[in-house]
Amino acid sequence: MKENEGFEDAKELPQKFEFDPKQGIDNPALSMTDDADLGSLLNARFCLLTKNGGGTFGFTLLQELGKKGLILRRLETGGPAEQSRLMDGDRLLEVNGECVENMEHIRVVQKIRESGNRVLLTVLDEAVYENITALNMNVAELLPSQRRAPVAKPRLCLIQKDGLHPVLGFGFSVFASEGSTGTFYLSLISEGPAENAGVPAGARLLEMNGVSVRNYSMPQLMRKLQESGDKVTVLVVDPESEAFYEERKIPITAAMAESRMLPYKARKLHLVKGLHGYGFLLRQERHGMGSEGQFLREVEPGLPAEKAGIKEGDRLLAVNGKSIDGLEHDEVVSLICSSGSQVTFLVISAAGDLFYSSMALSPMLFYEEEAAESQPKAASDMSELPEPSPTAPHLCRLTRGPLGFGFQLSNIQDEEEIYITQVVPGGPGDLGGLKEGDLLLEVNGRKVKKESYKKVVLYMQEAGDDMRLLVERGIHTYCKKRLPIVPDAVVGR
Repeated sequence: MKENEGFEDAKELPQKFEFDPKQGIDNPALSMTDDADLGSLLNARFCLLTKNGGGTFGFTLLQELGKKGLILRRLETGGPAEQSRLMDGDRLLEVNGECVENMEHIRVVQKIRESGNRVLLTVLDEAVYENITALNMNVAELLPSQRRAPVAKPRLCLIQKDGLHPVLGFGFSVFASEGSTGTFYLSLISEGPAENAGVPAGARLLEMNGVSVRNYSMPQLMRKLQESGDKVTVLVVDPESEAFYEERKIPITAAMAESRMLPYKARKLHLVKGLHGYGFLLRQERHGMGSEGQFLREVEPGLPAEKAGIKEGDRLLAVNGKSIDGLEHDEVVSLICSSGSQVTFLVISAAGDLFYSSMALSPMLFYEEEAAESQPKAASDMSELPEPSPTAPHLCRLTRGPLGFGFQLSNIQDEEEIYITQVVPGGPGDLGGLKEGDLLLEVNGRKVKKESYKKVVLYMQEAGDDMRLLVERGIHTYCKKRLPIVPDAVVGR
């Protein structure tokens, strides 16, 4: 399977030692502290590839009999892979910063395809890989991403001007780093559009509307910003994370963005055929990425497609969990028909398709299966799900009142996510914008996903009388299932 104009080359990390398999784990270079960056010591290379004119990355990914790992083969002469210093036999370790060492071949191929026009690969030289595995060492455990506390991912934020307060503009000002071309940072207006869209304070600006700004002068950047109209999409990274990536010379791409901060999400919908069929037409049309896509049209009121939540102009991404990328129209129709009286679709809204196409990304790259599996299976239940809001992440500022912050913090049994419940009408939480069922993402800029309830409460106590909460607005597991929750006292009392 061959994977995907021009290319961008990521410099190789300097080799810091010669790996000697005879020394094994007694090699002093492998006996460092937990803070040692063994990914660098092993000379892992980070290569950023952009598809060539033929729409490929110029290599084949194989899983060969009798050999361990995912192997890069058949590099096209002069192609993106070869020009970025990939070599025949290299082992693939990560795709867009995600470890794929123990992932099924077909899933890794899908991740590369979903990456759009660019993909960041972490690879290891064939000889080094084979020496390590011969010692029964787990390569995945040696990667920086596996050995260090994860830093925040870059954010892809859609910022829209506030029509009621046009003086705010996009809610940020730009300043450049002295003596460095294309290095821009954002200063945010408190509670302005940029901050509300999830842009972190002091963020480094990397891309604007899908285009790198690293070669821009300040006048060029300002001109491009003015040409954006009333909305602009920026790729940004917070200062701490920027330092992490810079130290390791890891290129930052939009494909690495934090999925929860994205304005549009793919939706998984289950349809049960009625007496008059599903009630939609499937049409092949050209879309924003310049290729053909399958779109759902003429959605009939009251029939299964509408009840399941399908909207006019939704683009079809997958059928029964199988990506339809690269399939012809007739093949997709056949796939649906062969499903019988029921079928599961993965779709993205027309606005969402336009957003991802403008960034040359696939929405499937950010689809989280675990979130989708929590959705109701019956078509009748799905009909009540709303279209994802372009401003799903919502920043709420709260000031403690006489009775605390005026809400409860709860989590569903056996789940790690924490939700906002029992918001007191007229209280600080209500006035700050919190809603029943909001999913808590950050407390004063600190990510709290998968944190324990006790730690989250501690973070809130450390906030004092003023607190900023980043929440995701929408219908989440708590709201949909109404499962028993673990009750707790009103926060801040």
